[in-house]
Amino acid sequence: MIRENVQKILAELPDGVELVAAAKTRTPEEILEVIQAGVEVIGENYIQEAERLYEVVGTKAKWHFIGHLQKNKVKKAVEIFDMIETVDTAEIAREIDKRCSQLGNASAAKKVMPVLIEINSGEEKQKSGITPENAMQLIRGISGLQNIKVMGLMTMGPRFGNPEDSRHYFVETRKIFERIKKLNLPNVEMKYLSMGMTNSYKIAIEEGANIVRIGTKIFGERDYERK
Repeated sequence: MIRENVQKILAELPDGVELVAAAKTRTPEEILEVIQAGVEVIGENYIQEAERLYEVVGTKAKWHFIGHLQKNKVKKAVEIFDMIETVDTAEIAREIDKRCSQLGNASAAKKVMPVLIEINSGEEKQKSGITPENAMQLIRGISGLQNIKVMGLMTMGPRFGNPEDSRHYFVETRKIFERIKKLNLPNVEMKYLSMGMTNSYKIAIEEGANIVRIGTKIFGERDYERK
């Protein structure tokens, strides 16, 4: 089932749109199956889960962190992940920068972590992310950091309900993306717009997403979602 689901999604995605398989609560066997089916990027919400998966899967895929990142988890995050999609404060950005600078040794180049700024496009109190009106200030403030590079924006949108209800959030995030792109800030390359999940990714693509994060449509519902 997983293989067929992946192949169907990949076949319908437009050129230039990247699929991130959202792996929260999934097994290493399931992750290996999606990779064999053609997925190149695994998204993980939790550092401890990612560690367990990484022990088995390793570098067979790229890894994106797509959950809320706590400061005390950053050291491990920069060791595992190829991109962090959920930067929403200057404090977290500085910690990522610091931890990347400590990787490697004198003869090796320090790691530069690609990051996306998470926009709380619906300004929902229960969700992470910076509010749209403060995004520009955050990006300006962290653009001088040497060991991270802002590569774009990420937003969630509602997980359930009518997918059309997400469109407004995606439109607003795209507007912020375009405004920041025009500024030509140092260490800021507005290349990726990560929007949309299983319920809303088709709407997100229509509004400019070039990364979509899909879990349920690949793996099926988690046990607790079936209840």
